[in-house]
Amino acid sequence: MTNDPFTRTVITRPEGPLSVAVAGDRGTPVVLLSGAGQDNALLSWRHLLPALARDHRVFAPDWPKQGRSRPWNGTADHAALLGVIDTVLDHFSLDRVRLAGLSQGGAMTLAYAIERPERVERLVAMCPAGTISFPPVVHQALWLTARSRFLNTTVPGMMMRTRAGVEKFVRAALVPGPVEDFDSIVDEVFAEARDHGAGSSDWQNASIGFTRMNVDLRPRLGEISCPALFIQGSADVGVKPAHTAAAAAAVPDARLELIEGGGHWISRHRPERVEALVSGFFA
Repeated sequence: MTNDPFTRTVITRPEGPLSVAVAGDRGTPVVLLSGAGQDNALLSWRHLLPALARDHRVFAPDWPKQGRSRPWNGTADHAALLGVIDTVLDHFSLDRVRLAGLSQGGAMTLAYAIERPERVERLVAMCPAGTISFPPVVHQALWLTARSRFLNTTVPGMMMRTRAGVEKFVRAALVPGPVEDFDSIVDEVFAEARDHGAGSSDWQNASIGFTRMNVDLRPRLGEISCPALFIQGSADVGVKPAHTAAAAAAVPDARLELIEGGGHWISRHRPERVEALVSGFFA
């Protein structure tokens, strides 16, 4: 396993262990929610977590079936992940938090602010999922992929069984431009894929229905009542900037920051810019 510099707390749940990276001993609490697939708290938040810990108490869980939150029995779908956030807040006695998430974590950040508004003081949604729809045929192809173990697990595993394959994937899908620690990013993703396999998450698979998205937060974005910041990379191929712009426009008084040339994994691609934006918003 790739070297993990974070202090960990393990919360025992009936389904399995929930590993939470913890840093900082003062200030308002912040919870960071990572993405899907070959991601975890270490991968998404290697730079942002220690930066925020200078002024905040920071908590970053590995989602079930990612990182150190293994083994996990049961499906980690939308309802289960909402429960995971509840577990983290309850375990650390956090009544209200500042919540930030990337991709799948961005969707869960928005969803939690909708479902538990009394517990979210401010939110940052980075390249958020849960705000996207697809045209017919494309949607049905994604639905089929989500229900085929061969397509959503075996094929990605074959593509990412070598470091060269992982490097190609990271460059194409996550980090499309220069970044200082690119080799480290590839090594970390390769280690996660090698040790635990590759593929889409339960949340991704369950979010796609046959004719429509099972998880579509857009009709309820107007219910979000806390201050909200959306961060989006202009070169993101996973979540198009237009989708995030429309989502931000639907949230009352939300602010959108578009990072020129930034990819989907914006917290690793442009860490200094993301740190400045999130630190300023959470100050």
